[in-house]
Amino acid sequence: MTEITTADIKSLREATGLSVMQCRKALEEAGGDMAKAKIILQKKGSEIAEKKGDRTLGAGAVVAYIHASGTIGAMVELSCETDFVAKNPEFKAVAYDIAMHAAASNPTFLKREDISEADRAKVAVAFRTEVADKPAEMQEKILQGKIDSYFADKVLLEQAFIKNPDQKIVDLVNGAVQKFGERTEIRRFVRYSVAE
Repeated sequence: MTEITTADIKSLREATGLSVMQCRKALEEAGGDMAKAKIILQKKGSEIAEKKGDRTLGAGAVVAYIHASGTIGAMVELSCETDFVAKNPEFKAVAYDIAMHAAASNPTFLKREDISEADRAKVAVAFRTEVADKPAEMQEKILQGKIDSYFADKVLLEQAFIKNPDQKIVDLVNGAVQKFGERTEIRRFVRYSVAE
């Protein structure tokens, strides 16, 4: 068994912002492999978020990001259960990162459920010509894959985080749930641009 050093735990803690105990357990489970430990923590964050999914959101923070040019900005409402967490500077930093990401990536939808059938139908019509020359039994499957891929770039929670492309925005939110121990979710966002 690989020895887990204090430096390893500190390094993982700095990378994830999670507790010393969570980092130690993840490193032990990963046999000292830092990359595997990060994946383990990310997976546990998703599991924790799922367990806390039915709790009431009674607090939160509205945080804005304005790009240095002053021509693009975004606001995000990140909700949580208590004022104690909502007032935490690290919680606000997560909301700020999400707002910065929204300003940079210009998502159209918050989550996949927000996509209307009309929007799906328009995209399907556009991609149907691309799959027309494919085998008939594969056309629907290929079409669905193209539609899913198109909307993945338009859905905020499914976008790769601009500061860490290995992490999606949903992983950032799940990490907040794991870190603060409360249900956390993006309630809404809005993006502004002078050019649009």
